Amino acid sequence: MMKTMVILGAGTGGTMVANKLAARLEDDWRIVVIDKDEAHLYQPGLLFIPFGMYKAEDVVRTRRDFLPRRVEFIVSDIELIEPEQRRVHLTNNYQHVDYDVLVIATGTHIRPDLTPGLLDGGGWRNNIFDFYTLHGAVALADALEKFDGGRLVINIAEMPIKCPVAPLEFAFLADWYLKRHNRRHKTDIVFVTPLSGAFTKPIASAMLGGLLDEKGIQVVPNFSLSEVDNAKQVIRSYDDQEVGYDMLITIPTNAGAKVIGHSGMGDELNYVQIDKHTLQSKRWDNVFVIGDAGNAPTSKAGSVAHFMLDALLENVLSFINGKPLEARFDGHANCFVETGFEKALLIDFNYETEPLPGLYPLPGFGPMTLLKESHTDHYGKMAFKWVYWNLLLKGRPLPVPTKMSMAGKIVETHV
Repeated sequence: MMKTMVILGAGTGGTMVANKLAARLEDDWRIVVIDKDEAHLYQPGLLFIPFGMYKAEDVVRTRRDFLPRRVEFIVSDIELIEPEQRRVHLTNNYQHVDYDVLVIATGTHIRPDLTPGLLDGGGWRNNIFDFYTLHGAVALADALEKFDGGRLVINIAEMPIKCPVAPLEFAFLADWYLKRHNRRHKTDIVFVTPLSGAFTKPIASAMLGGLLDEKGIQVVPNFSLSEVDNAKQVIRSYDDQEVGYDMLITIPTNAGAKVIGHSGMGDELNYVQIDKHTLQSKRWDNVFVIGDAGNAPTSKAGSVAHFMLDALLENVLSFINGKPLEARFDGHANCFVETGFEKALLIDFNYETEPLPGLYPLPGFGPMTLLKESHTDHYGKMAFKWVYWNLLLKGRPLPVPTKMSMAGKIVETHV
């Protein structure tokens, strides 16, 4: 009897899973991938569009081109998931698809509508911009080209967010861009965050905070955004702090797909509750999650989806074969942090170990530097677009370990 594997989402995680399962599942399995449109977006590239380093056409491809032939691709919004009935309802002609196993890869999305004044205060795409969407990044490119100085404020509404280092990268690149165009001396750059420092982990936060300070970027920590008042051009916190702006770069509240909430499958932010090691749903044993759609306490970033892939694949196959789920995801994440002037640094960490200095991936050689700026890391970040389209999405092996390694890392000991 034919069985059905349904994958919701054809972004980074869903596409990798489809490629891997197509190679591993027997012919008695039908593999169905569902997404709302045909456009696959290279999300790390959005950061570079506002600064003229990429154009829109550089970051978009067709989803179907990266899916194996045996995979059935349905273009439709998802109306409802019924996990008890093992069924997905589509808006496309009111169809539904029954499944035996479900992999959720619906990602996380910005929700500016959740902050009063952000969308409805008259500033959206006028003097308030995001860069986490293609339209936002393109609009911001035009606005930055015309920006002639003033108070440029970068604000993270709340955590968690997709790619938590991207707001820092934007601040660093804004410093570089404005210097290149001889407008930095006329601009105050202010980084406003709900965190107590530049990043969530102490060692990395201290290093990145020092870099912000070197570049003359002011940090306003512990700022919990309550509203945007564009008439006065201020953002306001719940404890009545105010930060004024001429241009606001917002990283709005992030939330999982609305259908996850509508289907009763998520937490208060529509993230599916999963076992952080097996990636299996805590409520439905035939449901697994990859990437940003789950509530695993790790970064919501493409590298994490890649590092999740092996554990998810083995556990899905173990479930299908009635075996215990023994593969473990360790929370591994690594991210290049672009710092401007053709330099970047790399951070590598997991659930248990914070980012540490050193060399990656080979001890004594690298060639990447951890928690230290280098031109090599910048070239690595820029080369990753080719790696993404040609290797990562297709599930091909990469020369980096899935599980985090301590090789090459420097651990300071205090006596």
